[in-house]
Amino acid sequence: MSDAIPYIPDHVAIIMDGNGRWASQRGLPRFEGHRRGVDALRRTITAAEELGIRFLTVYSFSSENWRRPVAEIAELMGLLRRFIRNDLADLHARNVRIRVIGVDDGLSADIVALLDEAEKLTSSNTGLTFVVAFNYGSRREIADAVRSLAADVATGRLQPSAITEDMIAGRLSTSGIPDPDLIIRTSGEQRLSNFLLWQASYSELVFSPVLWPDFGRDALLEAIDAYRVRDRRFGGLSAAIGRSR
Repeated sequence: MSDAIPYIPDHVAIIMDGNGRWASQRGLPRFEGHRRGVDALRRTITAAEELGIRFLTVYSFSSENWRRPVAEIAELMGLLRRFIRNDLADLHARNVRIRVIGVDDGLSADIVALLDEAEKLTSSNTGLTFVVAFNYGSRREIADAVRSLAADVATGRLQPSAITEDMIAGRLSTSGIPDPDLIIRTSGEQRLSNFLLWQASYSELVFSPVLWPDFGRDALLEAIDAYRVRDRRFGGLSAAIGRSR
C-alpha cells in the first residue's frame, strides 16, 4: 500500500556517489562498496514506489567511468548482469517500467541484450518508471540530438529557423520523460558530472552527505523535505512547493 504524501516530486534523479569511500572507510575492497550500493538501489526503488514518485532516474555508469581500472569496470558490469537477472522479474511483477538511456558503444553484446530485455519486458507497465542512465553522458546526448536535427536540415526536411527547444528535447534519449524535479547527489560532492545537463535547467539540487551504500528511505525523505521548502519560480513568479511533511 502506498503512503504517498503531499508535494512529492514526480521525477527524482540520483547521482549515486560514494561507494569507494564507503568501502575505504571500512577497510574493504572497492567492489564491496559497489555491491552494497546495489542494496541501496533496491531500497531506494522500493521507497520511491511507496512514496508515489512516478519517475526515478539513476546515474548507473557514466561515459567517463571507462577511465577506471579494467578490473573495477568488469566488477561493475558483473553487478549489472546480476541485478537484471536477479531483480528484473520482481520489478516486472511490481509493475515497474524500465527505461535505459545512454549508448551501446563499448558494451558487450550480452549487456546490450540484457538492457534491451529489461526495457521490452516492462514496456507496458504503468507503475514507477525506473530510468537507468548507463554508459551515459549528457554532452554526447545533446550532440547526438543536434546531429539528428542537422541531418534533417541537410536533406531539406527541416529549416534551421524552425528548430525549437522542444525539437531538441524530443531528440534526447529522455524523450517522453519529464525533466527531473529533484536531483540528488550523495556523498557530499556538489557537481552534476555530465548528468542530465539539458533536463536539469530548473531542477532543484540537493547534495546529501550520505554515502550511497547507506542511502535509503530516510535519506530520500530528507532530500524531499529540502525540495519541498524550495521556492520554484522557473524564471517567473513564485511557485513555493510546500512547508511541512
